[in-house]
Amino acid sequence: MSIVVLEYEDLVSDKDLSEQILKAYGAGSVGALGVRGIPNWAEMRDKTLPLSHKLSHLSDEKLQALEDETSMYNAGWSLGKEKMGDKPDFGKGSFYYNPLQDDPSPELRSEFPWALPANKWPDEADIPKFRDNCREIGSVMRDVAVLLARHIDKAIAANVPGYKKGLLHEAMSNSVKAKARMLYYYPIKVSAEAPAAVATDNWIAWHNDSGFLTTLAGEIYVNHDTGAIVPNPEPDTAGLYISDREGNETKITIPGDCLGIQLGECTQVISGGLLVATPHCVRGCTRTPNIARISLPCFVDTYPTFPLSMPAGCTRDDVFRNTVDQKVPPLAGRWLQDGVTFAQFLGDSFKSYYEWTTKK
Repeated sequence: MSIVVLEYEDLVSDKDLSEQILKAYGAGSVGALGVRGIPNWAEMRDKTLPLSHKLSHLSDEKLQALEDETSMYNAGWSLGKEKMGDKPDFGKGSFYYNPLQDDPSPELRSEFPWALPANKWPDEADIPKFRDNCREIGSVMRDVAVLLARHIDKAIAANVPGYKKGLLHEAMSNSVKAKARMLYYYPIKVSAEAPAAVATDNWIAWHNDSGFLTTLAGEIYVNHDTGAIVPNPEPDTAGLYISDREGNETKITIPGDCLGIQLGECTQVISGGLLVATPHCVRGCTRTPNIARISLPCFVDTYPTFPLSMPAGCTRDDVFRNTVDQKVPPLAGRWLQDGVTFAQFLGDSFKSYYEWTTKK
């Protein structure tokens, strides 16, 4: 399925993009759009994403040195620390970093260790330019999300009378909370039963993004042994899927020259339900051996103490009226109080997802 694509030059202008934003994020949408024309985007993407293969193939000793338990593994390398149900997830490795600052808000770290951790980088000698390239592309991804937030504010204000004008853009502009996640999806074991496994969420389980905006640098597929980039060998089945209100599952593709941006549940709340987060998952290559996938999302959010409130005049029913929740823990069971902090909401969401996947 194709997605709405905006031009970067329109983002930096005062052009009214409300119609496109509602088509991308409103009721019945896929909850994602693309931005084309970002300066030097292809160059940044092409020199950064392949570095994930080099990182994942460092020695166990060097990867363990990049782990950060104090941040709940929200900085540096993480493998097998998350869970799929009640079992450790060894299907993908993650490298988390803040693209804006290496040591953001240390005064708040004891209170929010998962939200504002200090970065941990591999040695320059092991992966030259890794830090520089990762910070460059991540900073651009964050800045584009902030540009989009200004237009999202306008779209909400035009349709929701009680919305505070400029709310999202101001909060994002003043926040250093941005978390990039370089992902390396390890090959799925190919077996005789593989065709039947195509319809499973075997690389990332169904979930909603719980924050505000998630930028996506697209995807590449590589030979796990050599790191050579290959076309998606199973383009009809492998990749990113979304679910609509009826539970229908649709594969979507972000054009290779675009930055993708998905909507998170926090933006759904502050928009009074005008904009909607959609469940999504990633399905792997189950018929082609030795294929890995690389992607780089960047979660762009407000500061942890931001009050998660619906607009004046809205009700909880308004917030949930277009919610797509067949495959994820219902938002109504996690956003429990108007005005709860962003940090508390994330904590409640993490707990709910763990209980949900364990039960299922």
